[in-house]
Amino acid sequence: MNARLADRLAIAVAQLNPVVGDVTGNLERARVARAQAARDGADIVAFSELFIAGYPPEDLVLKPAFQAACRAAVETLARETANGGPGVLIGTPWVEDKKLYNAYALLDEGRIEAIRFKVDLPNYGVFDEKRVFAPGPMPGPIVIKGVRVGIPICEDIWGAEVVECLAETGGEILLVPNGSPYWRGKTEERLNIALNRVVETGRSFI
Repeated sequence: MNARLADRLAIAVAQLNPVVGDVTGNLERARVARAQAARDGADIVAFSELFIAGYPPEDLVLKPAFQAACRAAVETLARETANGGPGVLIGTPWVEDKKLYNAYALLDEGRIEAIRFKVDLPNYGVFDEKRVFAPGPMPGPIVIKGVRVGIPICEDIWGAEVVECLAETGGEILLVPNGSPYWRGKTEERLNIALNRVVETGRSFI
């Protein structure tokens, strides 16, 4: 925690159930959760990977109208953060320079403050993200209330490279949004992977 700028950062984690393709409904779910986070005294509320679109959106994210709807929902939610309530961290498909990314955005003070793109795109089992998304560049941390927060997105923690980059560029804690499906034994497997990243970097992990 950076005591010079903040001696406290309260993060609410909204582990909800977004519906694939229901952009309007997912936006409303985010609003309800943000209102609850405000009542709980949170500084920021974090949602899951691709929350606005629902996960996994598959070919739906290739439709320009759907991309535009997701972007409009994120921009609307960003404007709503001007009301002094908690900021928002939320997953969304995002088009930048004609490339489509699996993105995670910080919304605060009425605007989109920062955005990060998933680097490691899974392409095995039920996953085919390499087919629909472009890989993002290696990320740096995002400053939230004076704390440098590293945000590796889901698969980005299954290897060490992205997390090492975030730690080396000043990340003080790691916040990892996930949207992947469950299989038997997965909870233990993910815990072991998370512990490896914590041990390697010495960073706290959400």
